Amino acid sequence: MLAKLADKMAADAEAEETPDTEQDAEENNHIPAGYTYLGQFIDHDLTFDPNSSLQKQNDLEALVDFRTPRFDLDCVYGRGPNDQPYMYRDDNLFLFGRRLSGSTFDKNARDLPRNNPDPLGSNRTNARALIGDPRNDENVIVSQLQGIFMRFHNHVAAEMIRKNPRVEFKDIQQMVRWHYQWVILHDFLPRILDLEVLKQVLPGYKRHRPFDDCFKPNLEIFKWRKSAFIPIEFTAAAYRFGHSMIRPVYRLNSTLPGRFHIFSANPLDSLVGFREFPDVWAIDWRLYFPIEKRPILGPDRVQPAYKMDTSIVNPLKTLPNPVVAPKPEVERNLAYRNLVRGLQMSLPSGQAVARKLCIKQLTDAQLVVGKATGDPEDEQIPLVSIDAGFADNAPLWYYILAEAQVNREDTKLRGVGARIVAEVFVGLLHGDSHSFLAQYPSWCPPEGPEFDMPALIRQALLTKEP
Repeated sequence: MLAKLADKMAADAEAEETPDTEQDAEENNHIPAGYTYLGQFIDHDLTFDPNSSLQKQNDLEALVDFRTPRFDLDCVYGRGPNDQPYMYRDDNLFLFGRRLSGSTFDKNARDLPRNNPDPLGSNRTNARALIGDPRNDENVIVSQLQGIFMRFHNHVAAEMIRKNPRVEFKDIQQMVRWHYQWVILHDFLPRILDLEVLKQVLPGYKRHRPFDDCFKPNLEIFKWRKSAFIPIEFTAAAYRFGHSMIRPVYRLNSTLPGRFHIFSANPLDSLVGFREFPDVWAIDWRLYFPIEKRPILGPDRVQPAYKMDTSIVNPLKTLPNPVVAPKPEVERNLAYRNLVRGLQMSLPSGQAVARKLCIKQLTDAQLVVGKATGDPEDEQIPLVSIDAGFADNAPLWYYILAEAQVNREDTKLRGVGARIVAEVFVGLLHGDSHSFLAQYPSWCPPEGPEFDMPALIRQALLTKEP
């Protein structure tokens, strides 16, 4: 049953990719592509379970989150300069690797520091990044996004040291973390979920505005006794919405002639990470985030993310060996892996969660499988026609994507998905005694309340690395 659904959720092999000089009906013009990978970065910051795999039996009671469930950038800082000094310079700034070229926007682009698996030769295919979380090297885009946060730390450190040469590392770290948390609340969340739901969870919320000191969130479902945790409904379903936003191809910069595939047998055409990629692959972040006004179409545009819908691009239907261990074809399908994980975790159906949250359930007519393009050729199949067992029993991950595509012109988390993600994000921030939301709700970035991910990138690029 799940295999049938997974097969229908994965798009057929694209006969011809839509050139970036033409409109692509699968694109969500409200969410730039960079936010797909910012979401992946945030996920790695929250969770790290080295034992979690479909290759072994999932035991809910045995699952351990080896990472603090906080937005604290430990995926960047690791255990800090005392325990992992090989990541830092003597002045508590991050070390970087070789210079990268190709971006006319970032003339000082640098790769992450990497090990040398072949000191006597030139084979650098297994040169792994020396960073706080190895997963942030799993593709070329998130790898360079990791570098942006490291460079932002170095920029903030340089400014704070200039004003106070005796400033401590923990104070620099706090300032960087609070900027990051501000971006999450005031830029990332408003882009990916229904703003009205966010306002329900954050009474009085206004985008790009500080909170008052009497701030108190409205957490109806995400509650804990002693310390905050990450609900399995979030990790195994709601926060996997980003899989549907992944594009099959991306342009890295305007100096390279073409676009690159998320997976390809040719390493010179593949964005798969865990390796030293060509040094001309520096990302021009203007193609991923709304940093400046760009043309709507063409190689210099901001690439949109794909729509949140009940479809994933074809390359995710057959994950290659570098991404997953050798498996039968059906187990290489990312949709199947997500659906099976939800089953093994005994997740409730989407309808059951909607009833629990008193949220209006989707109708059978809304529970369809396929691309939210509106193109008659992109057929949407009723869920119950795939298997009668799905009647009033839609898998939670699928259901959340179906909610998102109800408005195909602006696909984002709504209903169940929006409520789970909003409460978990806000609850984790509120439950972290070190966050700005807990310590100083009316705090605002010194750069002003409009500070967002594009502003963070601009500042990260100000400091030149030696």
